[in-house]
Amino acid sequence: MSAPSVYLFVHVICTVQGREKLLAKPVRKVLFVHMQKEGEEKGLKIVAVNGVEDHMHLLIQLMPAQNLAQVVRSIRAASSAWMNENKLLTTTFEWEENYHALSVSPSSVKQGKDCIDKQEEHDKVKNLDAELEAFVRLKEQI
Repeated sequence: MSAPSVYLFVHVICTVQGREKLLAKPVRKVLFVHMQKEGEEKGLKIVAVNGVEDHMHLLIQLMPAQNLAQVVRSIRAASSAWMNENKLLTTTFEWEENYHALSVSPSSVKQGKDCIDKQEEHDKVKNLDAELEAFVRLKEQI
């Protein structure tokens, strides 16, 4: 019997505690590479990750037995612990408890990945508040 084909994709936005601008580009570069590597080791499929100083975007593919809240909690806990253990900042790093998530259809995964990959450019046009407002508008349309 073959494994089930499951295509559950979720775009997640996580903000830095207090929306502090702590994720300078050099920090983001090493953090995001580490997150993808560690996620892979834990069986988490992070299709894309990128962000700016005060937030990050993730495109995650969930497997059948995975729960979104647990996956996001695991990614955030591991990344903040790694940041703090390696003293990448002069202050303690934490993600805000709340996050924002939106399902992505398989036909839109490439578009979502491209958007996340270009997050720095995108954020100059549409800041975090505008992005979150767009998430809320999509929810209200449902």
